[in-house]
This record gives sequence, structure tokens and C-alpha cells, in this order.
Amino acid sequence: MNRRNYIRSLALLGALFFIFGLVSWVNSILVPYFKVACDLQSEVQGYLAQFAFYIAYLVMTIPASALLSRTGYKKGALIGLWILALGAFLFIPAALTRVYNMFLVALFTMGTALAILQTVANPFVTIIGPIESAARRISIVGICNKLAGILAPLVFSAVVIAPQKERMAAIQSGELTGMAREEALSSLLHGVIAPYAVLGVLLVIFGIVFYRSSIQDINPAKTVSSEGGEGRPSILSYPYLVLGVLALFCHLGTQALSVNTIIGFADEAGFVSTAYFPSLTLTCTLVGYFIGVLLIPRYISQREMLKVVTSIILVLSVLILILPPRVAIWCLVLMGIPNSVVYASIWPLAIHDLGKWTNLGSAILVMALCGSAIFPLVYAAIADGGATLHAAYWILIPASLYMVFYAFIGHKINHWR
Repeated sequence: MNRRNYIRSLALLGALFFIFGLVSWVNSILVPYFKVACDLQSEVQGYLAQFAFYIAYLVMTIPASALLSRTGYKKGALIGLWILALGAFLFIPAALTRVYNMFLVALFTMGTALAILQTVANPFVTIIGPIESAARRISIVGICNKLAGILAPLVFSAVVIAPQKERMAAIQSGELTGMAREEALSSLLHGVIAPYAVLGVLLVIFGIVFYRSSIQDINPAKTVSSEGGEGRPSILSYPYLVLGVLALFCHLGTQALSVNTIIGFADEAGFVSTAYFPSLTLTCTLVGYFIGVLLIPRYISQREMLKVVTSIILVLSVLILILPPRVAIWCLVLMGIPNSVVYASIWPLAIHDLGKWTNLGSAILVMALCGSAIFPLVYAAIADGGATLHAAYWILIPASLYMVFYAFIGHKINHWR
């Protein structure tokens, strides 16, 4: 591939990862928005939006892998982007009818699309250039993803929430009743129609552009070895993979808590402006990403870095629980720095030497993204059960303890005893 095509291909993949970040991290502000606009009565109801989006990774990743085996990755990317567009378009009837369950269907549809696109994306980043520079390309697209994550809550707040701020305050305070309240709720939800309609159109166009691009297609059937490792009887015969999936599940759950629950926590702690907190956490994640790029593997190995960052996450989790809320929230923000390198560190430790099981192992690891669905829902259930939003963060402790176990011991276990 010549330099011009290489840069064009990398730019397209950077745009793809930007889309991942845009539609994923905006969920952090959708939860409090839906709680007001859809008149939800509990924390659990609000976090069903997160659950519907991320549970698709658990339900749809294996079917997505089967689809890609039939279509190839390039056509699979086109299908994924069009399904993502469909999910965006479903926001329109959901807003017009004010049916929360329809929003959940739209979010599940978008999650299904990302299950396909996440399976597609990393192999494309690997093949567009020399294998020895693949890590640099992964860093570049990862930065695009985090930049989108920083921008998404801010843009949504500016475009959808800011024009309706007084109306939201009036609804929350109980000033509006009867028909006036119903009209205000309808107007509030109508704010998502234009942005999601535009997003849907752009996704349809980008899907066509990506499919017609010069990026080389991938046929999984031809790229995966049929023999592998020690010839073990099943994917479950690899303890470091099974334990790694659980570690990734815990990591993604704690990461989701640090971003997607922070607005509600900031409200409870008495902050006036709260919409910027998810962007602060993701800015810390971006800083951590740059630190990882600079230090790994030149100054510290990936394995040693995993030990360091999981230990830091454990310490921050304890501090979140014992410090006053207005101080603890900054520990939640700072958690973005160590969280940034956990995913990239666990993945190679869990996926090595799987041979013929590599494709299935990769798909199962992607399924661990459902941790982002389950942790916020459990957190909300604890809060609804009588705990404060602050006290509900105790679930960070067992999750971070398990990540420390995997970093120090779990990844070394090659056989079940």
C-alpha cells in the first residue's frame, strides 16, 4: 500500500473509532436525561439504557462473528454501520411517542452494530501497514476514540440539554403539572430527533465510503490457523483466557462506573455544573493513553504496567468510599488514568497461543464489554435499595481486587488443576 492510501485508510479507521466513542460515551449523559425526559421513577430504570446498549455485546458478538465469516470484514463493516444508523433513526419514533422501551430497542440496535464493528476494527488496523508499527496505529485510533468520548457528553449537553435547561429544572422541581408538564416532557424528548437523524444519515454515507475505500478486505476463514497451541479440546481449556475474560469484564464495569454514573454522583454531592464530569474522566483516560504509549515497552513491560495500574485502581476505589463525596468524586475522575491501559494489557495475556481457538477467544473477550451494562445496573440497584449513590461504589472493591489477582497471578495459570 502506498503512503497516500495508507494515510487515507488510517484516517478512515480513525473516523470509525471516533464513531465508537461518540455513540458509546454519550450514554453517560443519556441516563440522567432519560430519567427526567421519560419521567423514570428509579435509578435502575435509568441505567436500563446502559444495560440495553452494552448487553448487546454479550448476546450478539458470537452471531456477529458468524456473520463476518460469511460476508468478509469489509461488507461486515458496511452492515454494522447501517445497523448503527438504524438505531439512530429509531430515536425519532421513540421521541415522538415518548415510549422509553423504544429508546431501549434503539440502544440495543446500536450495541448490536458495535458488536459487529468492534470485531472488525482491530484486524483492519493491523493489516493496513507493517506489523511492527501496528501498536502505533492502535494508539492513534485509540486516541480518536477517547477524543470522541470527551466531546460526546459536551456536544449532547450543548445541543440537546442546554436549550432545555430551564424546562428540565421546572419539571424536576415540580413547578409544572398536568398538560403543561406533559407538553414540557414531549418538547424535551423532541430535542434528540434532529441530532440523531443527522447522525443516522452520516452513518449511512460513511458506510458506503468505507466499503468503497481501498482498505484490503479480510476473510477470517483464510487468515486463522486451523491448528493451534497444545491441541486442547475446547476454548474453556485455557484458564488464562477464561480468567482474562472475567478480568476484562471487571475492568470494563469499573470504567463504565467511573464515566456513566459520575453525573448522578456529582448531583448528589452538590455540584452545580455536572455535565462536564464524564469528559474530565475521559480526558484523564486520554492522558493515561499517552503515558502508556511513552512508557510501554521502552521503560516498563506490559505485564508490569498491568500490576501497577490495577493496584492504583484498588487504592482509588478504597479512597472513593472513605473520602467525603466532594473529594471522592475526583478519585473517580482520576481513575481514568490507570483504566486507560488495562484493556490493552489484558487482551494479549488472555489471547496468546490459542491457535485454532483464536477467533472464538477474541469474540468471547469482546463479549466482556457487557460489564459496562451490568455494573451500572447493579450500582443502581444498590442505590435504589437504600444506599446513597456514594456508598453504592463499594462494588468497585471486589472488581478491582480481582483485576489485581489477574495481573499478578491469574494470567500465569496455564492449566486447571
